Amino acid sequence: MFYYLLRPYWKHFILFNLFRYTTFRMVMGAATGFVVSWIVCAPLIRYLKKHHYESKIREDVPERHLEKRGTPTMGGIAIIAGVLIGTLLWAKVGSTYIIMALVTLVLTGLMGFWDDYLKDIRRKPKGLLAKYKLYGQFFVGLVIAVLIFMMPPDVRFKSATELPFIKNVYLEMGIFYILFSALVVVGSSNAVNLSDGLDGLAAGLVAILAATFTAVAYVSGRSDFTTYLNIFYLPGSEELSIFCASMAGATLGFLWYNSHPAEIFMGDTGALALGASIGAISIMLKKELLLLIAGGVFVIDTLSVIAQVIYFKATNGRRIFKMAPLHHHFELSGWHESKIVVRFWILGIIFALLGLVSFKMR
Repeated sequence: MFYYLLRPYWKHFILFNLFRYTTFRMVMGAATGFVVSWIVCAPLIRYLKKHHYESKIREDVPERHLEKRGTPTMGGIAIIAGVLIGTLLWAKVGSTYIIMALVTLVLTGLMGFWDDYLKDIRRKPKGLLAKYKLYGQFFVGLVIAVLIFMMPPDVRFKSATELPFIKNVYLEMGIFYILFSALVVVGSSNAVNLSDGLDGLAAGLVAILAATFTAVAYVSGRSDFTTYLNIFYLPGSEELSIFCASMAGATLGFLWYNSHPAEIFMGDTGALALGASIGAISIMLKKELLLLIAGGVFVIDTLSVIAQVIYFKATNGRRIFKMAPLHHHFELSGWHESKIVVRFWILGIIFALLGLVSFKMR
């Protein structure tokens, strides 16, 4: 919004010229996202505690998690507020990329909020049934995929995705790209949700991944960088760097209160929205496979659940891990919660750097 309101007056006040630069608006988006999320969290915690809108600890988690009973949830409201305000203030809100990212964030956030509302306010243990969440995630992913397929920034790439580490070779999927992209949104949304099991774990990993895609979005919208790196040039995609930076800042603002011992959980309100948004961004940037690398910790956590379920059914009750997702296995192995979280963050940074290095290694 500031871009449209203030930049035209740069001849009268030279500082307004700063609004020309994506990097300036990116930094301001991150700062705004952090401040808004950080400010919203405190009154949100007080309100939720006052009305006893508190999370119900699931039975299929380590016993020590019972100590967390009574911690308020729905902290994703603060994160979404930070991303929305940071993006609306500093991005070109007329950008198709920004509109799609915001719609994804809001729709999946509302779906997650409804799930949290049913569980923690209406006292329905199952909340929103899993199949309805999958339907909703798939619908959002399908809409984004169809829009990208029908109105691509470059018709040559409408049904293709880039392959990390390999130059001048693209994966062309034709009409199947729509289904593939929808599944990316479903997968990334659920991956973040599955990893949201320890204080600060999902929030920290999302902040790392959002920062990674901030850089990816910025270079994808710059013809000089894309020519040098030999990747898809997507005009206008640099605006997504402001959305991603706002997400990184908002998630860090939330992490201030979500770090161990957590004063608030993000709940499905935050997890579904953040995961779906990251997935949608990877589709818009044609970097779906890069998401598998940069989000490696989310992938491993999710695969641990799939492997556990398959092995359990195939062997009549035997297990690969003490408990899945993988972070609970390490808990039951005697690792302290904070140590698991920090080590997973370190792995998250390593995977993110590996994803970025894949550009140069092409």
